[in-house]
Amino acid sequence: MAALVSMGDIEAKALGLGIDLSTVDLESIRLPPGEDFGIKSDDDEDILKEDTQEYETGFGNIIVVDNLPVVPPEKYEKLEGVVRKIYSQIGVIKDDGLWMPLNPESKKTLGFCFIEFNTPQEAELAKEKTHGYKLDKSHIFAVNLFDDFDKFMKVPDEWAPPEIKPYTPGENLQQWLTDEKARDQFVIRALSDTEVLWNDPRQLKPELVYRRGYWTESFVQWSPLGTYLATVHRQGAAVWGGAATFNRLMRYAHPQVKLIDFSPGEKYLVTYSSHEPSNPRDTHRVVLNIFDVRTGKVMRDFKGSADEFATGGTGGVSGVSWPVFRWGGGKDDKYFARIGKNVISVYETETFTLIDKKSLKVENVMDFSWSPADPILALFVPELGGGNQPARVSLVQIPSKEELRQKNLFSVSDCKMYWQSNGDYLAVKVDRYTKTKKSTYTGFELFRIKERDIPIEVLELENKNDKIVAFAWEPKGHRFAVIHGDGPKPDISFYSMRSAHNSGRVSKLATLKGKQANALYWSPAGRFVILAGLKVFNGQLEFYNVDELETMATGEHFMATDIEWDPTGRYVATSVTSVHEMENGFNIWSFNGKLLYRIPRDHFYQFLWRPRPPSFLSPEKEEEISKNLKKYSKKYEAEDQDVSLLLSEQDREKRKMLQEEWDRWVQEWKKLHEEEEEIRQLLRDGEASDEEEEYEAKEVEVEEVLDVTEEVVSYDFEQNANYMS
Repeated sequence: MAALVSMGDIEAKALGLGIDLSTVDLESIRLPPGEDFGIKSDDDEDILKEDTQEYETGFGNIIVVDNLPVVPPEKYEKLEGVVRKIYSQIGVIKDDGLWMPLNPESKKTLGFCFIEFNTPQEAELAKEKTHGYKLDKSHIFAVNLFDDFDKFMKVPDEWAPPEIKPYTPGENLQQWLTDEKARDQFVIRALSDTEVLWNDPRQLKPELVYRRGYWTESFVQWSPLGTYLATVHRQGAAVWGGAATFNRLMRYAHPQVKLIDFSPGEKYLVTYSSHEPSNPRDTHRVVLNIFDVRTGKVMRDFKGSADEFATGGTGGVSGVSWPVFRWGGGKDDKYFARIGKNVISVYETETFTLIDKKSLKVENVMDFSWSPADPILALFVPELGGGNQPARVSLVQIPSKEELRQKNLFSVSDCKMYWQSNGDYLAVKVDRYTKTKKSTYTGFELFRIKERDIPIEVLELENKNDKIVAFAWEPKGHRFAVIHGDGPKPDISFYSMRSAHNSGRVSKLATLKGKQANALYWSPAGRFVILAGLKVFNGQLEFYNVDELETMATGEHFMATDIEWDPTGRYVATSVTSVHEMENGFNIWSFNGKLLYRIPRDHFYQFLWRPRPPSFLSPEKEEEISKNLKKYSKKYEAEDQDVSLLLSEQDREKRKMLQEEWDRWVQEWKKLHEEEEEIRQLLRDGEASDEEEEYEAKEVEVEEVLDVTEEVVSYDFEQNANYMS
């Protein structure tokens, strides 16, 4: 916009140039064609053309919805209201922008309608989200853009075969699994850099795969099977993959996204954002999108206030529990569910709608969790009616919604559920009030999911008043560990769901007294567990063999904040992230507690092992390999020996280089010594020899005046005369 100039400014400028404006005929001034010197005239028609808003001249903002019910005139308004409600959630429908044509004879609708939105973008979104929408069993929407009909009309009458493009193979996203050294990858974030590295314990250092600055704006996250690395940005999320280049594979548009979550089988990605309300009295507005990972298509979105998504869960942002959706049905990604007020809403991914079009009503439901392997929900409902109606834990089969088992619980103050990784067992930790209601004690209800009628066993600690600090199942196993006690050094007990006599009762294996531990980390392969003392215990580590019930090693990673096993159970990473200002970085340990190498990094934010997909080997093949491990291990033992020899050779080369460097240094000083021989001879009063034994040591005393001072002393003559007399 041009600056405004007053008449006074013009007169002052003219005076400075010696021009008398009264003699100038302003009307006679003509500018060159098309030149306005940046000053627009009020009567310039071009201004009107520039400022006129561009209105939609085509039909890109109109959609056609087919397969609507054919209804008589008395049901017209009801059908119009249903259609309007569906599409007004996606975009703004123009006034008189919804038209359902009628049969001129019967006055019934024709089974389709036209909807005009404000923008083509809203029309595109409406088509994307509602094409295939199931209104009922007989009516599934078929949605097209009005402009598409022009293309349909131009389809030639005779079919012509499409051009066949030559096949170009894409990059193998599982290439990293074929590493000849059978190494695992991990990703780290420090300062502004994100790096993917190989863990190379033989070389006692990591090997860089890929580095990128400012790769993400908040965090990175591996997909559950390790195929993708996800990054988070202001505009949305993105996934990357490949052997070594990590190309961007797909973007997912979601402004201000804060959290992401993959489905277990990597088919879907859930994104979350929270938006500040314009009115301070309103709550945060939440937006959740579920994307198809491969195509980037939005399969379903959810919008509402934060209060609608705040029930249950273990924590999140702005009061919303995360993850909002929990996935069930194992790696098939068949179901997902969320908790609401007095309901559990279970959706199927075939249509992304509620199962049976209705939620599972459970009054006062507080929490739920899926079996990791089967479509079974575990629900917890607290006491109702002041204790008249007991708390309960229920197991519900999906999609039939049949209750498989229920256990009533009395005097419950809190409850937490822990599934074993194969879904064989469910442990329910129950905190109960004592009779006086002044204190609580803890016990466990153990469900044997795969056994007939799902038997339940009660486990109480020897000291029922012990506080439960941590609980963890052995992955793919039948054992679990509990840290319990109120003192600074709690006890750790190990239990098995199999007894020595196979009586089907839980049995205690051992109790370790007075350990500096407050967290448990089982190896993914079972058998080994790290008893970790984090926070107040400053990173105390004990590597424990549960098979032999013995400690393999102890160690310390001062101020450690995170511990994570690699997916094979061979190595462990401990790290200190930027929650501490000092000692940032990570350590890599062997499974039996040997420290392999340390990597310090300032401003260290994240360490994540790359997950591995399940093995394609059958249980029989794995057992056969285990039995013949010595045969298979010969190859790797030979490789280990070669690496050991290589390292020894490298050490020898390093020592040789140090020796050569020392020899060069000595030669340089000898040369300098010879060059300064005349100067030394001059300093020795002409004596030529440098050998000390040719000289006789003599002690010479030298007197030297260091300082002289004079002081005038006053003298009393009278007193001195009396003294003399």
